[in-house]
Amino acid sequence: METAFPRLVVAGSGGSTGKTLVALGLTRLFAQKGLAVRAFKKGPDYIDAAWLGRAAGNPARNLDPYFLSAPDLLAFFQKFAIGADISVIEGNRGLYDGRDLAGACSTAEVARILAAPVLLVLNASRMTRTAAALLHGLAEFEPGLDIAGVIVNRMGAERHCRAVTAAIEHYTDIPVLGAIPRLTPSPLAERAMGLAAGHGAEWERAETTLDLLGRVLSEHTDAERLLEAAGNAQSLPYAPQSEISAPVARDRRPRIGYVHDEALWFYYPENLEALAHAGAELVRLSLLDLRLWPELDGLYLGGGFPELFAERLTDSPHFARIRALADSGAPIYAECGGAMLLAEAIDIEGRRYPMSGVFPAVCQCHPVPQGLGYVEARAIVDNLFHPRGTSFRGHEFHYSRCRMLRPHEHALVLSAGSGKAEGMGGGVDGLCCKNTFAAYTHLFAPAVPHWARNFVSAAEKNAAGGPHYLP
Repeated sequence: METAFPRLVVAGSGGSTGKTLVALGLTRLFAQKGLAVRAFKKGPDYIDAAWLGRAAGNPARNLDPYFLSAPDLLAFFQKFAIGADISVIEGNRGLYDGRDLAGACSTAEVARILAAPVLLVLNASRMTRTAAALLHGLAEFEPGLDIAGVIVNRMGAERHCRAVTAAIEHYTDIPVLGAIPRLTPSPLAERAMGLAAGHGAEWERAETTLDLLGRVLSEHTDAERLLEAAGNAQSLPYAPQSEISAPVARDRRPRIGYVHDEALWFYYPENLEALAHAGAELVRLSLLDLRLWPELDGLYLGGGFPELFAERLTDSPHFARIRALADSGAPIYAECGGAMLLAEAIDIEGRRYPMSGVFPAVCQCHPVPQGLGYVEARAIVDNLFHPRGTSFRGHEFHYSRCRMLRPHEHALVLSAGSGKAEGMGGGVDGLCCKNTFAAYTHLFAPAVPHWARNFVSAAEKNAAGGPHYLP
């Protein structure tokens, strides 16, 4: 059985081409037209995905061939794209940029797996004929891609726009489906990791920003031809979902809290869904307000930007609760920013901000990334979450480096999927204390099926009779 899945992959000729602006603008424009839109982001990315979800009006999903095999990626896409009028898939970096010389895990690979038409976005500022040469090279570099068209971005005067369009149409067969003028100031505020975080002032203005981008794309692209290109995507054969266990029925659903506020909000929806599927009752919490937390059987601390809120976090009354949970043996799992909160302190530009103090470590913040890329992690100590000897894939992106104040055994050894696999330094990562686990490595639950099951089972045992320590 084959099904139509109208879809477009929005890919850039490189970084900073305006690909995100186009993807967000198209997603919002199609939603404004009353279409059912599903948005996807290629690669490990929390921020762009949050904005895409906001633009579409429903959660965006990440498509990453490092974590999922080609059949699983196709099935994952179909699971969330079914019934949509159009799916917009934002790539990352340049079209062919991947984690190795062969371009593994590139946007082009995702487009081939999904048999999706590719909409190129080209920053054509200060060029005319060269734009055609670049597009010709992109179209001919690898076989098996359907280049549906190009949107040229950062156009100058009308004369510039005509010259670029004429060159592309004369030297290539790629249709020009839009020409966006240089927008000053840019409607998208940027930070070290790309877009501004999905909280705070920029996020409060997100609807206004997204509506503006929708208008820009409406005025400067041919929306009907874009919809036609998406609709011309070939039908896909049904891709069966991977075998997963039935939702776990428990006598008492253990309550797992997860901190989701301005400081911590990097959570894949799939991770939270996996915990619920394994039988957990999830409770959203904040470290930045004074409201009391309910009784918890476990705690999940995702990633984020705790360094931007260090002064407020230092005064959080909830750190005492975190220490008590850790001391009691309740299972606590912390990733990246969440792991920083379990240190004794965060050091920022010569100032020290006390944190919860679960681990004898200080996290020193730096102006440039201290860890960036895909990793493969292998557990080398016993813990409740990742059995010793287990390997799983993850990713890291952090601006801090962990310095131990006293000797403490690390829980993971990392090898590089891309980048250098830094972890907490020297290719090791992860700290364990009782039933608390903290690491810079982020995981994607569908690729690590044991994680949610083990986490919820540990929370259930904690709820039933107090702490459950490994021998």
